[in-house]
Amino acid sequence: MSGTTQRRLTSLLREVRACRSCAPHLPFPPRPVLRAAASARLLIVGQAPGTRVQHSGIPWDDPSGDRLRRWLDMDSATFYDDSRVAIVPMGLCYPGKGASGDLPPRPECARLWRQRLLACLPEIELTLLVGRYAQQYHIPQAGKTVTEAVRGWRELMPAYFPTPHPSPRNLLWLRRNPWFERDAVPALRQRVKALLGGSGA
Repeated sequence: MSGTTQRRLTSLLREVRACRSCAPHLPFPPRPVLRAAASARLLIVGQAPGTRVQHSGIPWDDPSGDRLRRWLDMDSATFYDDSRVAIVPMGLCYPGKGASGDLPPRPECARLWRQRLLACLPEIELTLLVGRYAQQYHIPQAGKTVTEAVRGWRELMPAYFPTPHPSPRNLLWLRRNPWFERDAVPALRQRVKALLGGSGA
């Protein structure tokens, strides 16, 4: 990884964090939430910040993040070490509340920033795809539903690992699909440990 790449990423992150493109459509003033360094080897792609994360500015600073870190067997220090772990959701600002949960990520976000950000992360070896929006963007061939995509995790390794969203709303999915925590989560932990070294919670 060259210093030039990191300088380009640092400049791009300043530009991203100043973005106001979706301001007319958002319930709160824009506050893009992401973390990245050019040396990161693991990329975590979620949906978009929730209200708690939007206010704190800390990605996965909620019960969903607690469960995600348990799945990864990763402590907070490692999770938030952007030299090792990049966190770049599909939508960078909280999109608002819909009829059955949060609205989808604003589509402008990926169009404006995603490819430019990924181009500044040349060391990524594993991309964790959390939920349907991340999976549809990065692995559209893997299935039309989260369940289809997650069931195919073996075929997507070592570059990608799809997971359901760790939200408390998905407890029913986890109960109906016990194979995920029985078979997939241990494989995910092993892959992350091999990539980043010991990082257990």
